[in-house]
Amino acid sequence: MIKFENVVKRFGRRTVLDDISFEVVKGEVFVIVGPSGTGKSVALKHMVRLLSPTSGTVWLNDVAVSRADGLELQQAREQFGYLFQGGALLGWMTVAENVALPLEEKTAMSQEEIARRVAEVLEMVGLEDDGDKLPSEISGGMQKRAGLARAIVCNPDIVLYDEPTSGLDPVTSRTIDRLIKHLNTTLGVTSIVVTHDLHSALSIGHRIAMLHGGKVIEIAPPEEFIKSTHPEVIQFLEAQFITKTWRKDINV
Repeated sequence: MIKFENVVKRFGRRTVLDDISFEVVKGEVFVIVGPSGTGKSVALKHMVRLLSPTSGTVWLNDVAVSRADGLELQQAREQFGYLFQGGALLGWMTVAENVALPLEEKTAMSQEEIARRVAEVLEMVGLEDDGDKLPSEISGGMQKRAGLARAIVCNPDIVLYDEPTSGLDPVTSRTIDRLIKHLNTTLGVTSIVVTHDLHSALSIGHRIAMLHGGKVIEIAPPEEFIKSTHPEVIQFLEAQFITKTWRKDINV
């Protein structure tokens, strides 16, 4: 569904993505992990061409997104929902107005239809009683859920999550994890998650890719990822106190 083919991204003399290749399968939760500054969010932005590669190709099915423009790029982007790291809610709009914005901009739905759809997705993320509140009046975790409601309101095929648990306490983080899994299962969307939170990655991911030094050094299901013999993966696991006896069924 999404394929990176020998993608290189340089900012000046700094190489952030160094000839990376991987493929995301339709319907899976694909998680990209790694230390801060290793190119995780940069990779995510290439999928919707918020950034373009220095060389190489990013594919969405048979469309080369990295070279697309005009109507072709617009149609490709319409297949995505994007949960930004900070939620990116507009502070002067209520939660419901933030969620309604993509429908107002991209569809010909009536106000009544928009209101029904907004109420539906707010209920999905557990914010059915908070639509009339401003972002400043709700918690960080609720802001992430509101951002997620906005990301899925147009029924995307793919949802991109940029550090969805960043800045949240452990209990709220696990709530977000369960929500990602639930939406992936109930909506059948392909989910791509960028995170440095390995507990989250192992709990929600079908496969995990680790970036280090701009390269993909490991791609494996959680049960195999924790048994990796790659020294950088071992160090990353040990830094978050994850052992080879970790079990997915007791960490979800």
